[in-house]
Amino acid sequence: MTDKNFDVEVHHVTRVEGHGNIYVNVRDGTITRCEWNISEAPRFFEAMVVGRSWRELHHITSRICGICSIGHTLASLSATEAAMGITISEQDLKLRKIALHAENLQSHLLHVGFLVLPDLMGVGSVIPLASSNPKEVKTVLRLHRLANEMSNLLCGRTTHPQRLLPGGFSKIPTMKELSALRAKLKASVPDLQAVAKLLQSLAPKIPGFVRETEFIALTKPDEYALYDGKIGSTDTDAAPASEYLSYTNEYIVPQSTAKRAKHFRDSYMVGALARLNINYDLLSPLAKKTAEMFGLKPVCHNPFMNSVAQLVEVVHSVEDSIKLINELEAAGLKSQPDYNNPDVTVKAGRGVGAVEVPRGILFHDYAYNEKGICTKANCVIPTNQNHGNIELDMKALVPKIMGKTPKEIELTLEMLVRAYDPCISCSTHAVKVHFV
Repeated sequence: MTDKNFDVEVHHVTRVEGHGNIYVNVRDGTITRCEWNISEAPRFFEAMVVGRSWRELHHITSRICGICSIGHTLASLSATEAAMGITISEQDLKLRKIALHAENLQSHLLHVGFLVLPDLMGVGSVIPLASSNPKEVKTVLRLHRLANEMSNLLCGRTTHPQRLLPGGFSKIPTMKELSALRAKLKASVPDLQAVAKLLQSLAPKIPGFVRETEFIALTKPDEYALYDGKIGSTDTDAAPASEYLSYTNEYIVPQSTAKRAKHFRDSYMVGALARLNINYDLLSPLAKKTAEMFGLKPVCHNPFMNSVAQLVEVVHSVEDSIKLINELEAAGLKSQPDYNNPDVTVKAGRGVGAVEVPRGILFHDYAYNEKGICTKANCVIPTNQNHGNIELDMKALVPKIMGKTPKEIELTLEMLVRAYDPCISCSTHAVKVHFV
């Protein structure tokens, strides 16, 4: 049992990308301090792209994140294409969606299999599981290898795409290569089911914490939106992506180098759980069955279930990739023009790109002058949209777990942060903060 006075200080939370700290002080049973603290150095990408050509921005901004580089590339390309009036073909759109599915698979499998499962299985990392549960670890590795193969095929390599360019692709896969990928995706279904059954067996260990909040994600009437669409919310009507600033409303806090965001309430959540809450009816059939295994249906307000939602999306990404390859085959794969020299009339303009990356909705916003040189850029990262929600969840969770030991409280708070799958380095901006 914890007495009425205790402190929790975690420097830094493990099994997340980047450096984040947890500070909790309780005196006489009352919380006097509860903070989610980000101490990463700013990275200046928005300033870095100013003065660069429209042809270059997607290559630069993909380096914002090694895990979500495909998503950053596609958001960047969408913004540039909107500014320049470039329209991509239906074929290229489908290929881009498959590339985005590859990234979802890479990231979600890594998070669920190697960062979350250790908590549920009572160990400090995935390393002990390699000895105690080699079959399960190999299953996750096999699926992750397939995701890397998808990325290599569509993007030219596993991270920081080379083949994605304004207007389309510099090179596309052959139908023979896509057919081979389709066969591997179909063969992966038993592995997906094995991972789902493993997580289902551990589901009783997922905390049952609930705090009502707003969820925001892209939405479309006819598909589970990942690439393009309107901004959807569980609290308000949908709006065009160009109106993203009225949703994100970024602000700064003294304890963080990362901005925060709020919309209808004091915070909101983005990510797999937000997407599922808004687009559940458009999940693929097997993905919906996977959600039903866990009793996961909208609107779920338990942030710990975000990891389950990620697993559901893994299944959806496999099924939807198969569907997209079928559609490409039916239409007949067409050869590509030379997109290294697209026929574009360079002009001044502004464009906004919005895509769903593994951790949530991502916005890139660029302004160009008449020579196609970037004059202003703004990137709103999913994790910085989640920071405020994480801290408010912590403040609501601590009173519910005060009866636990300090170590148990610490672990539960770390599990909460990990459930959001934060990419902390991506979320830091050029804000000067003095820590007292």
